[in-house]
Amino acid sequence: MAENSPEKKYIFDWKGAFALIGGMIVATSLVSLLNVISIFIFNVNLQYTDFYLVIANAAGFLGAIFAFDYFIARPQTGKNLNFNFSPTNAGTYLLIFPMMLGMMFIAEFITGQIPITGPFFGKYYEFFSRLMEQMTNDKATMIVLAVIMAPIFEEIVFRGIIQKGLINKGMNPANAIIISSVFFGLVHGNPWQFVGAVLLGCVLGLVYHKTKSLLLPVLLHAFNNLCSSILIFYGDTESFAEVFHISEWIVLGIGILLFTVFYYLFTRKYRVHYSEK
Repeated sequence: MAENSPEKKYIFDWKGAFALIGGMIVATSLVSLLNVISIFIFNVNLQYTDFYLVIANAAGFLGAIFAFDYFIARPQTGKNLNFNFSPTNAGTYLLIFPMMLGMMFIAEFITGQIPITGPFFGKYYEFFSRLMEQMTNDKATMIVLAVIMAPIFEEIVFRGIIQKGLINKGMNPANAIIISSVFFGLVHGNPWQFVGAVLLGCVLGLVYHKTKSLLLPVLLHAFNNLCSSILIFYGDTESFAEVFHISEWIVLGIGILLFTVFYYLFTRKYRVHYSEK
């Protein structure tokens, strides 16, 4: 390759989507097969253990990432996937965390407007609530899944692969951020998490696009999930308004103020320093 020729970049399209989904299905199927073997040989069903939940989750994402790397990225670029996790200047962190917190407040208010009763939403919400209760029985498992594994794996897939792959394909960055955020919301599988995931995904996508480092969206994602975990542990709810006994309108107002001010500073008034690998 000539010295001045442009570096090849991977793109995300339907083939990439198929690779991600296929890799996740194959990997989780293998874990399920091991559980079947455990049932027949050792008479132990691992499905009801916290260990199985962690392993199955990790296997699914690792399978998706490996499949995209092996079948899409390597043939297109001639090299392995390599994500940039370099830190940025300290001032950037002082802007992105308040901006993220503001969007968390806004997302809480909007999510609170989605019905939790009625012939459709009522039964769906009851099912969703039972599912979440099963996942939050053990605090250590929830922290590992929500605060460590989810931020790393999900940011690699939705920002590092999907968003970046769409931009590499030539899509407008704003559209790529929105599309990857919608995918991010859809995988949560319920309307209450969908809204928050899309809104917060847009902030994560913006920060990744501006800094070119996955470290920052990973930290922001972990911050959001840690706040939710703490609220659940000590308030039995994910609502700031309920835990602090304040009006949801106050939460919305604070959220709009925080997000507006720090979004403006982050995008208009502050120079973000980074080095893209």
